[in-house]
Amino acid sequence: MAETGRIVAIVGAESTGKSTLARALAEALPALTGWRCTWVPEVLREWCETAGRTPREDEQAEIAAEQARRIEAAARTHALVLADTTPLMTAVYHHQVFGSSALDTQALAWQQRHCDITLLTALDLPWQADGLQRDGPHVRQPVDSRLRQLLVGHGLPFTVVAGQGPRRTDAALDALGMLWRRQAVPRAVGLFSRLDEREARQPAWQWTCSDCDQPDCEHLAFQRR
Repeated sequence: MAETGRIVAIVGAESTGKSTLARALAEALPALTGWRCTWVPEVLREWCETAGRTPREDEQAEIAAEQARRIEAAARTHALVLADTTPLMTAVYHHQVFGSSALDTQALAWQQRHCDITLLTALDLPWQADGLQRDGPHVRQPVDSRLRQLLVGHGLPFTVVAGQGPRRTDAALDALGMLWRRQAVPRAVGLFSRLDEREARQPAWQWTCSDCDQPDCEHLAFQRR
C-alpha cells in the first residue's frame, strides 16, 4: 500500500476557530518542518452553501463519507494534512440534530485508523454567526461534551487547544511538536527541529488530571498560564 501523509484532525464545537486554525497551521508548518502541507475545509459548509439549506438526516452519511474521501486524497499527495473537521464531527452533529448515533461507529473507526493527532478547539472564543450550519451559542457546550464523551469513551487521545489569535496557533504547534516526538519521527531529516527549539526555550510544565475530559478543569489550567 502506498505511503500516505500524516493527518491532524481538528474538531470542536461551532465558532471555535477550527478553519482559522487549520489554515494557520498549514501556512506555518512547511517552514518549521520542511513538509508539504495542506488543509481540507469542512464539507458541511460547502454543502449548505451549495444547497441553500442544512442537510436532512438521510444526507448526513454521504457528507461524512465525502469529508473522509477528501482528507484521504489530500494525504496521498501531502506529507501533512490539517483536517478542518472529520467524519466524527458529522456524527456528533447527527446526534445533536436528529438524536441518532447511527454514524458514530464508522466515524470513530475512521478517526482511529487515519488520524495521527486530534486537536479539540476550546470554547474560549466568542460565538459568531456564519452561515446556515451554525445554530447558536447554546449548542456549543452539548457538542463539546459529546465530542469528549466519544473520544474519551473510545480511547482516542486528544489535545485541547485554547487561546486568542496567535496564542491559539502557538498552542497547537506546541502540541504537534510534543506528540510527534512521542511517535519517534526520524530525527535525521530534521523534522520539527525548530519546534523543539521553541519548547526548549519555554519552562517545562506538566498537568495531570484524572478527569481530563472536564472543560472546567481545563479552563482553570489555561487561566494559570
